[in-house]
Amino acid sequence: MAAKKRPSIVYWLDENLYLNITNKCSNNCYFCIRNFCEGVGGFSLKLEKEPAVSEIIAELENAINRRNWREIVFCGFGEPLMRLDCVLEVSRWIRRHYGKIVTLRVDTNGQALILNEGREVVEELKMAGIDKVSVSLNAHDKETYNQICKPTLEKAFESVIEFIRKAKRLLDVEITAVRIPEVDIEKVEEIARKIGVKFRVREYIQPFW
Repeated sequence: MAAKKRPSIVYWLDENLYLNITNKCSNNCYFCIRNFCEGVGGFSLKLEKEPAVSEIIAELENAINRRNWREIVFCGFGEPLMRLDCVLEVSRWIRRHYGKIVTLRVDTNGQALILNEGREVVEELKMAGIDKVSVSLNAHDKETYNQICKPTLEKAFESVIEFIRKAKRLLDVEITAVRIPEVDIEKVEEIARKIGVKFRVREYIQPFW
């Protein structure tokens, strides 16, 4: 029997380096890849515990000089902004040691304002050196969002829209949506156009069974 792969904190796909800092999420999207895969690109992303900042930085030091990365992205099998302070600390470390030579991005469900109530999340991200956020909106209205993303927090959809509006003032923002039957892609694109941010469709990865 093959040995189980060690979970990866740092992994890479093409020209991007990714940081898998948590498996916790405030959504339970039925289409999420973590529901039917152990990881991506040959990396296992099912963490046994949340890594400390020191562990993330140690793994980063081993990988960051492998090549000239286009982006370093906070994106794994969970919502990175549930660990806002971790994202900020690691981002500051990258900026101290590597300056502005690489773009820093957070892939997020956009619920950071309710996950970190009372904090100026967007301003803190900008100050720490984050350049971009990619927000998985995945629905054209609240009802659809609640149906397919199953948020654990009240007024999640409204909060995501508010986060997008705030983020676009300081950061490069992209809205994404998965192409699934329940989602009206054109209406999601219209939301992005009205707010004034970019939009990208993500193709649904079908389960194997």
